[in-house]
Amino acid sequence: MPKAKKEKTQFTCQTCGHVSLRWIGRCPGCQAWNSFVEEVQPAAGLSRSTTPMGAAIVPVELSQVVFEDHQRTTTNLDELNRVLGGGIVTGSVVLVGGDPGVGKSTLMLQIGASLASASYRVLYITGEESVRQAKLRADRLGVSADNFYIFAETNLNQIEDAIEQFSPALVVIDSIQTVYQPQFESSPGSISQVRECALALSQLAKRKNIPILMVGHVTKDGYLAGPKVLEHMVDVLLNFEGDGQHLYRILRAAKNRFGSTREFGVFEMKQDGLHEVANPSALFLAQRKENVSGTTVVCTLEGTRPFLVEIQALATPTSYGTPQRTATGIDGKRLSLLLAVLEKRVGLRLSGSDVFVNAAGGVKIDEPSADLGILVAIASSHHDSVVDPHAVIIGEIGLTGEIRAVPQVDKRIKEAAKLGFDKIIIPKHNANGVASSKSIKVVKVERVQDALEEVFN
Repeated sequence: MPKAKKEKTQFTCQTCGHVSLRWIGRCPGCQAWNSFVEEVQPAAGLSRSTTPMGAAIVPVELSQVVFEDHQRTTTNLDELNRVLGGGIVTGSVVLVGGDPGVGKSTLMLQIGASLASASYRVLYITGEESVRQAKLRADRLGVSADNFYIFAETNLNQIEDAIEQFSPALVVIDSIQTVYQPQFESSPGSISQVRECALALSQLAKRKNIPILMVGHVTKDGYLAGPKVLEHMVDVLLNFEGDGQHLYRILRAAKNRFGSTREFGVFEMKQDGLHEVANPSALFLAQRKENVSGTTVVCTLEGTRPFLVEIQALATPTSYGTPQRTATGIDGKRLSLLLAVLEKRVGLRLSGSDVFVNAAGGVKIDEPSADLGILVAIASSHHDSVVDPHAVIIGEIGLTGEIRAVPQVDKRIKEAAKLGFDKIIIPKHNANGVASSKSIKVVKVERVQDALEEVFN
């Protein structure tokens, strides 16, 4: 009798996917403690190939490939269509990640219900809720549609069989961390399970030309749970941002093979689900107080879409030996740079003051065009002087105190004029590309001192 092959085991880090032949207390890859879990390797001979037995594999010459435009399915959510680049591409795999409770399942349910029709069958696979719980959520959101099917299952084989039998036009997986492959002994959500299940679903989407939307969990550090290769497998990676303290949610594209990654969509969470915010600038400025020191309005750009945000700053004498530097919604290192420019180039001494800067509404600003507005807000709080509430300030700050040009300044000026602002301060180097405007006064400044003189004099 032949001897049974001994099962091989390995230890896999559940944070970064690092593999070790023995258990290690601290991962050498990501430095996480106690993150290794023992996993049994699948038996040799198991194949991931989806090619039918006996089928010929024939490479295609590049010149012989027939190119066709991507077929997109547009939803009734214009914000989502914008982020995706115009709609859901047939055969694509879209991964939506976000914190627990941010509204990922709600968004998926609304997308599926909006597309389901007599000629468009949607299969919603839930691994976290029962069919009854999904029905309760749908009733609360007030969504109902024909040809919208709910399947509560986590076994990958059962899911693949259901997709083969129903031949849906759209598949939603909620979530990929709950799906498991029976041939692997590791638990659902582990590195190997997430990797193998995502690979199998991606191959199925390409083979049957069916778009698949997958929900992904994030870790406490804000990274997508599972192996890093998961982000490379999918065609589109969307980050759904927001928290319980604010009602709005922001959908950003971190990866998009069919469109730009600089677009974003804004939604407002209400009792009956997510509602689109057509004018995010008005939302972010809704609770703004005028005639108060330490506040300015900046115009930032996400993709091709400008929007206005209120910057709040507070500079107060410190009670500690080392002053505090706290930034919310902006990069803390960027704040340190701007404070150094204020001290060195302007002569504003802040070494004895605690400085707090906040982008109101919880929005996150990554673009350097907000530098000048942040700097002016800090100076306004330090001097306790009010900045013109009807002025918008944009400009990137250099280390020598110069104000550098920002892209697409015309769009920013039009956005400020549309919301009723009568003055905008822009870099002098943008002067050549700015058309004259009768509805808003355009002031051009070259250095930080010029901007402060214009604001406070």
